[in-house]
Amino acid sequence: MTSKEKRKIANFLDVARDFIGSGYKSAGNQYQFEDDAVLSPAAPPIITPKIDDSLDKIALEIKSCGDCSLCERRLNAVPGEGVEKPLVMVIGEGPGEDEDKQGRPFVGRAGQLLDKMLSSIGLSRESNAFIANVVKCRPPNNRNPRPEETAACARFLKRQIFVLKPRFILSAGRVSASTLLNTTESIESLHGKFKEYISGDDVYPLLVTYHPAALLRKEEYKRPAWEDLKILRSKMES
Repeated sequence: MTSKEKRKIANFLDVARDFIGSGYKSAGNQYQFEDDAVLSPAAPPIITPKIDDSLDKIALEIKSCGDCSLCERRLNAVPGEGVEKPLVMVIGEGPGEDEDKQGRPFVGRAGQLLDKMLSSIGLSRESNAFIANVVKCRPPNNRNPRPEETAACARFLKRQIFVLKPRFILSAGRVSASTLLNTTESIESLHGKFKEYISGDDVYPLLVTYHPAALLRKEEYKRPAWEDLKILRSKMES
């Protein structure tokens, strides 16, 4: 608030006091105020993973989380599943109906397709991959997660990546790619290209591809998605 605004308020209060008291206006006080200091916007919170963190600890926190409205309608939170220290960490968008019922990621039709896609290049959640999502609770009617929802889950995903330390990240779909890379580029311009996901001192090679659910909706995405997988396989072999 400026000094001028403060003087106006003080003078108004003086007039109100005089009116309620004697009914006569007294000699005004000469107030001296200073402008309030201009505060700079608060910096975003820094998420610092702990050395003694673990997947089990993160999963327990996810299951009890109430930081956004998605928790209100969930049946089960879906932390993710796979092996520790995976060759590849797959990060999708969010749980669907089947995932919400089972508490496991990618178990519906899109998940079955994802397992086949991974198997085609020698990957599996049972042996050398970990599968997770940007948000850990199902958005209503499978809509895209909102910014406040991805922000609420960011700390969990960042900690998972820190603990897992995957050799590569496979980002499945536009929502995952835009969240991890902080970009508004389209999936068409991002897919098939290696980017860098930076977390603290760690840098992870990240490849963007189409979400398996998109392949089920649009046949024309299957060929470029397969080309993306071949790029990932070639990078893993090298």
